[in-house]
Amino acid sequence: MSDLATLEAEIVSAVEASADLAGLDAVRVTALGKSGSISALLKGLGAMGPDERREQGPLINGLRDRVQAALAERKTALEAAALDAQLAAERLDLTLPAPPRRRGSVHPTMQVMDEMTAIFAEMGFAVADGPDIEDDFHNFTALNFPPKHPARETHDTFFFSPNEAGERMLLRTHTSPVQIRTMVSQTPPIRIIAPGRTYRKDSDQTHTPMFHQVEGLVIDRNIHMGHLKWTLETFVGRFFETSDVVTRFRPHHFPFTEPSAELDVQCDRTGGELKVGQGSSWLEVLGCGMVHPNVIKNCGLDPDEWQGFAFGMGVDRLAMLKYGVPDLRDMFASDVRWLAHYGFSPFAAPSAAGGLS
Repeated sequence: MSDLATLEAEIVSAVEASADLAGLDAVRVTALGKSGSISALLKGLGAMGPDERREQGPLINGLRDRVQAALAERKTALEAAALDAQLAAERLDLTLPAPPRRRGSVHPTMQVMDEMTAIFAEMGFAVADGPDIEDDFHNFTALNFPPKHPARETHDTFFFSPNEAGERMLLRTHTSPVQIRTMVSQTPPIRIIAPGRTYRKDSDQTHTPMFHQVEGLVIDRNIHMGHLKWTLETFVGRFFETSDVVTRFRPHHFPFTEPSAELDVQCDRTGGELKVGQGSSWLEVLGCGMVHPNVIKNCGLDPDEWQGFAFGMGVDRLAMLKYGVPDLRDMFASDVRWLAHYGFSPFAAPSAAGGLS
């Protein structure tokens, strides 16, 4: 009996002294393994007589049960301590600020398009839209392009293969087809702008195969060049955010307007900056003119009753001029570093009350 008590005390002491699960398992094997001290006592029961076995059996089995209970209790304590240590090592402080993430920006082209829309909305212009894929009538014929005009050739325009009827669809070369669709579908007076993507076979520092335009159209009775001049001068002053705007109209030719002109603004280019309203240089901004009578006829209107003016400008080029972008091609390069530098906050939408840029 004293030998069993001594053995139990030694085993329980070893169990309590185990610092980790591996050490505890070593104590278990020493006591209860195949060659363990308690296993040897259990095996010795078979060699005892009946009376001795009845006396020693309960004592040895009780020792085994108490050792197993001590092992289980110590294992539970060690596992809890290991879990606490792991949680402490992997602790995440949720009170710390989140790591900085790259914020999205509004592309300069979209910013300028919103600025232009806000300006023309103040002057009563609605926004009209049309398809990027056009037919010859809306893109050329209705706009008074002659049959052999260079713009109808494949070196200028992206054409699709002819369809079953032999007609070649194309990627629109300007947003002027929206003007045609509007005049056909709406009864004057008309006052719209048509922003959107356009496509031409051209690529260099100031041209890309796909670019953005905003065109404007006014159709009403007794419209003349004075209305056109006031509209464009007001737009230029509001867009470049200056009241000192000096403009000049140079004669030009467009098939769909007569007379036609290009609008220049006086500017200063010194110091690597563009300053509108000062200096002695001139900057071409847009093309414009009075809507050609043939265009009005092609849309089913009487040119003796209805007159109008139209204008068109490149959104991407205006963004370059206003915000100092040196190369137009960078605007389509999908470089997030470039956008982080030139982009605008999505929360600073242009408006008449809050300002443009």
